[in-house]
Amino acid sequence: MAVIEVRDVKKHFKVYFDKGHTFKEKILFRNRNRYEERAVLNGISFSVEKGEAIGLVGHNGCGKSTLLKLMTKIIYPDSGSIKIQGRISSLLELGAGFHPDMTGRENIYTNASIFGLTKKEIESRIDEIIEFSELEQFIDNPVRTYSSGMYTRLAFSVAINVDADVLLIDEILAVGDAAFQAKCFEKLLDIKSRGTTIVIVSHSLAQVEKICERSIWIDGGKIRMEGAPNEVHPEYLEYMGMKRRAINHSAAQNNTAGNGGDKSEEQPKEFIAEITKAELTGENGNDSGKFRTGEKVSLKIHYKADPSKLNGVLIGLMFYRNDKLQCYGTNTQRERLTNFTLKDEGTITCDIDRLNLVAGSYWIDIAIRDNDMFAYDYKTAAVRFTVYNSVAEVGVAKLDHKWNFD
Repeated sequence: MAVIEVRDVKKHFKVYFDKGHTFKEKILFRNRNRYEERAVLNGISFSVEKGEAIGLVGHNGCGKSTLLKLMTKIIYPDSGSIKIQGRISSLLELGAGFHPDMTGRENIYTNASIFGLTKKEIESRIDEIIEFSELEQFIDNPVRTYSSGMYTRLAFSVAINVDADVLLIDEILAVGDAAFQAKCFEKLLDIKSRGTTIVIVSHSLAQVEKICERSIWIDGGKIRMEGAPNEVHPEYLEYMGMKRRAINHSAAQNNTAGNGGDKSEEQPKEFIAEITKAELTGENGNDSGKFRTGEKVSLKIHYKADPSKLNGVLIGLMFYRNDKLQCYGTNTQRERLTNFTLKDEGTITCDIDRLNLVAGSYWIDIAIRDNDMFAYDYKTAAVRFTVYNSVAEVGVAKLDHKWNFD
């Protein structure tokens, strides 16, 4: 059942070139109020099922945040319709309803009431909100005495604990320190498991991939691509990488960045590096694509490249289960492996001492990228393989363990 229905939504804004601000300026300089109509959203349509989490991705100014504001009815579309069923909680501008002279506890009551909670509902969960924020010793102090991190943590704790049917999130998942961020992710996954529908706007594709089943790439006010994150994000990263390279190239020729970006879409993709073959082999050279849990395996990536055109290089891997669940991902940049180069032709080998996956079917995505994450080449399901085991374990990873009975 669709909880969110967005149908052919369009939104324009007036952008003034030289607008008079005072009454006197508006009377004396009428001709200065020139403006142009800019289409931010130009016919967006999609639906979200109950309990589904989707991510909205795209470059700055493409209309992602505008779409969320339309969904929360902060602003309204010029045409089209947006229908949302149930209570909505939005994490757009955290603490927008906070009063600096009121205490944290008082602001919980006022902010939660904005989200539609009754006083009785707030009182039943205020202890949970305070505990989640980790601000027990400061909760009765005025929020003007809070640091910016404390302020946003309290606001996030209110918004995340209102038992909403639909949760809208705009670029605010980097709240607090690393431990608190991890707690926020755990809370979001818990909320999702209880059937809450989630829409996330984020430039962190890793965040979207952890939470969402589907990504919608918005470009120029329209949906350019929609599908599983592992299908959409490589295309998006490649597009953004090509734009950056085109802008840098055009700047070198003293052209405008905008013209360079437009030209890039007309140019064929330049050969820099490509994956020619990938294979996963086990002990004793087994290349059947069937391996035991815990077996030692080697991933061999055969490539061709033009070293003179490389702008740095990193190798990325992502392991997926056959239901598209991400099992493990890494790249050479994250592991701080920078002392290597590519030749005209060669092989990259990644040795895995123990393939600690439970029985099931899997595949590996492989990418060769530059330092800006532009994909020289990206192979989806470059290698498919099956893991078997005589023990009927569940989950994804096999943890090495021993049983002891005293």
